Amino acid sequence: MTNRLTRDFPVLVVGAGASGIGAAVKLRGMGLTDFVVLEKAAELGGTWRDNTYPGCACDVPSALYSYSFAPNPEWTRAFATQPEIRDYLEHIAHRYRVTGHLRFGVEVLAARWDGEQWVLETTDGRYTARVLIAGAGPWHEPKVPDIPGLADFPGESFHSARWNHDYDLRGKRVAVVGSGASAVQFVPRIAPEVAELHLFQRTAQWVLPKPDHYVPRLERWLLRNFPRAQRALRAAEYAGLEALGVGFRHPWVLRLVQQAGRLHLRATVPEPRLRAALTPDYTLGCKRLLLSNSYYQALTRPNVRVRPTELSRIEGSVVVGADGGRTEVDAIIFGTGFHITDMPVADRVFDGQGRSLAQVWRGSPQAYLGTSVAGFPNLFLLLGPNLGTGHSSAFAIIEAQLSHVLAAVRLLAERDWPALSVRPEAQQRFNVAAQRALARTVYNAGGCASYYLDANGRNSFSWPWSTGELTRRVGAFDPADYLLVARTAAGSGKEPGGPVSSGRARDRR
Repeated sequence: MTNRLTRDFPVLVVGAGASGIGAAVKLRGMGLTDFVVLEKAAELGGTWRDNTYPGCACDVPSALYSYSFAPNPEWTRAFATQPEIRDYLEHIAHRYRVTGHLRFGVEVLAARWDGEQWVLETTDGRYTARVLIAGAGPWHEPKVPDIPGLADFPGESFHSARWNHDYDLRGKRVAVVGSGASAVQFVPRIAPEVAELHLFQRTAQWVLPKPDHYVPRLERWLLRNFPRAQRALRAAEYAGLEALGVGFRHPWVLRLVQQAGRLHLRATVPEPRLRAALTPDYTLGCKRLLLSNSYYQALTRPNVRVRPTELSRIEGSVVVGADGGRTEVDAIIFGTGFHITDMPVADRVFDGQGRSLAQVWRGSPQAYLGTSVAGFPNLFLLLGPNLGTGHSSAFAIIEAQLSHVLAAVRLLAERDWPALSVRPEAQQRFNVAAQRALARTVYNAGGCASYYLDANGRNSFSWPWSTGELTRRVGAFDPADYLLVARTAAGSGKEPGGPVSSGRARDRR
């Protein structure tokens, strides 16, 4: 039976993925135990719980894909697989005793600032919190294109993030829509077992060889027993990715890296027409960089056909491409990504005047250092706008943000202040600088249309500087960039306040 009693907490976290688990660990580390993490699913893990498609794995080296305070010496591959990452998050939750803070099966329907606190309406009744940390993340809600006729398709259809493991693909005629990060991993796994595979590829992708390998037991033993070895490996992989990151900021460097991509394509796809269809016409890095040792090979199989066109409509069991080609299939699998810059959470969080984040953003998400949004007091977004680096680990971003968030939480508690709201001018200053810097990066100047660009054509996803700069700037909480919000009558929406005294403000770039 649903409990409709109001529950009040100093801090409430939404989402039990890598962001939410990290937030819970850090909150306990600062001595706060009166908080809760709401998770709508029945288990923790976030995107690494939801994505169980064949071949699902990380495209960041394993040594970097963990919290810095809890490195994992037990990865069995250089690029960890989904089950291992999911197990790692479960291990962290138990090791740092945060499982007691998790409430599963609780979906947040709406979160409203009432002038004094956040009021959340959930499937488990009402919750209130002084501070709200949103950890749902951008890789959360699958994006399925609105294709005419899909609702009447008589066969099986699903998104890769909602893989139907009960459906037997053996001997089936399958259409795969999309050629991004997920498809690059699952297409090689299903191609040998299906009768036909028709890949609808709107845009050719740069795919580089993946330096993946099994990690021998001896190496894992060394990493487990000699922490310096693990730190050295992590530092080496960090340095390698940061070197690649230089190219993202200076596209001419990546045009040199493209030669490796061309060689990889030529070595694995001998047929000229197919190779031409798989050759991108933009600079490597403009879209998400993909790694695979088997994708191109899978596309050369006799039962696989690459359709360099969009899927335009479905007529019964026939899929019709934009080029007019018609194919009868038994199943459709969408590898079409997620709602990245139009995250559903933006429709569920409301300020004191009743405006949702989505209404305030109007198609272009903006935040101060990707973390705080002007007019939304005591709200902190993890993996928020303009924090995607394109080359480094999400864990580095999460930890930098948590340093910022916990400093704010600590300040509120120590001084018994009601709320902090980022100054509009601080948010504007950051976003102007970020967009100016992005104009020179491969994300904006690489000649492609990617999910980095929002509905208005603005890059709301990418971070234009180095990971080190992200750690330094995002991790540093400057009270001078926030306003102290006075208590008001609940629901009044008024937010009178003054500057927070803190001494000299930090870097204003």
